[in-house]
Amino acid sequence: MRKVLYTLMVLLFGFSYQSCKDEETYAEQREKERDAINSFIGRDVTIYSSDGEPLIHVGKINTISESTFYAQDSTTNLERNEYVVFENKGVYMQIVRKGPGEKLKSGERKRIICRYTEFNILRDSIQTSNNSTYWQTNPDIMDVTNNYGTFTASFNTKINGGGAMYNYYGSTVVPAGWLIPLTYINVGRQLTADEGIAKVRLIVPHSQGHSDASSNVYPCFYEITYQEMRD
Repeated sequence: MRKVLYTLMVLLFGFSYQSCKDEETYAEQREKERDAINSFIGRDVTIYSSDGEPLIHVGKINTISESTFYAQDSTTNLERNEYVVFENKGVYMQIVRKGPGEKLKSGERKRIICRYTEFNILRDSIQTSNNSTYWQTNPDIMDVTNNYGTFTASFNTKINGGGAMYNYYGSTVVPAGWLIPLTYINVGRQLTADEGIAKVRLIVPHSQGHSDASSNVYPCFYEITYQEMRD
């Protein structure tokens, strides 16, 4: 009997040890994430739809510092494919269009329609998107407040039952990375045919992403538009 118990203990210890060996540490996961982001930046990336159609040409990214970004009147040069790096957040941002209207003022609250494509950088594939016929009438809607320069937001689920982000991830919490552009873009509505609403591209590490990205430690690339919703 003792021999059997000893054998079982040895086997259980072996399985436990192997499991610990196979399981990545958080530090290793973060290192893998950093490597994936650096590789993504250096590649000439094109994002394709599930049927093989090219959707977004990301290109080879040139990064700039925050000081350079501010010296350029908080803009990123599209011809040079620039992305500003917010070192304290780990987020990379390109402003494709600043958009019509005005920035969200301190103490102001707005309802913002977002249309987006989410690309999992680690898995090298589109993960979610509301740029489809299915989600056309149910975009993601954020209720955003500017609290003296700090933005808070939640996904609205009362108007349309929630958009793709809420339905995929089951949370009304807006990824922190999505709020960073609000300091620099205008949130209004398109007034003329040639005036596009605000549009950005982001690289968001797990620490600034949604709960699934945070718990599984992976970065995402986003292309997002921001449009003020009519009352």
